[in-house]
Amino acid sequence: MTFTRYAIYYAPPADEAWSRFGAKWLGWDMETGTALPHPEGTGLNVAAITDVPRKYGLHATMKPPMRLGEGQTQAALETACEALAGSQAPVFLSGLHLARLGRFLALRPTGDQSPLNALAAACVMELDTFRAPAPEAELNRRRTAGLTPEQDANLTRWGYPYVLDQFRFHITLTGKLPKPELPAVEDTLSKHFIPLLPEPFEIRDLALMGEAPDGRFHLIHRFALSG
Repeated sequence: MTFTRYAIYYAPPADEAWSRFGAKWLGWDMETGTALPHPEGTGLNVAAITDVPRKYGLHATMKPPMRLGEGQTQAALETACEALAGSQAPVFLSGLHLARLGRFLALRPTGDQSPLNALAAACVMELDTFRAPAPEAELNRRRTAGLTPEQDANLTRWGYPYVLDQFRFHITLTGKLPKPELPAVEDTLSKHFIPLLPEPFEIRDLALMGEAPDGRFHLIHRFALSG
């Protein structure tokens, strides 16, 4: 398959109950590249709630999607990912919890996040030679969100505002919801999803992802954190 962009994700293990539920919740299995039926019996329009994050799959972004720069190849990127993962240790946190990020719902980690933030920073910086500069139109579009000076500096240097000191690990579960709908979605996720979440929460590999021409992301390869 030919990919238009690449990203580095934390992708939950496919064989765990919480990951299977999360993939069905979003309706996309990036491991197999297949659409999934949403959970039944929730009383919610899950398809509409998850329309925006569906194409990305159940994940947390470590290095945001990027186009390959001139002369760069997927094979070279895979080699670099393997080397990076081999230099980094697994990350262990206390767990995950459901959080509101504005009008989005996401999973956020609990416990000391310093090693996690350092891992994400390594992904951003050490693989940046593979990134083609973002088009000016894309930069301007991101600036319409009202970036802080720090975020704008990140956008200029790294092609994305929310990296390094502005990074917040999160696994997105919904699109932007009307405020009156948030409690019902929170209640459903609290009943059906939160009891499945792991304690402790471990990150043992990095996932190289590719964006297909239809915009959906597919798992290319997992690289074990073995440093």
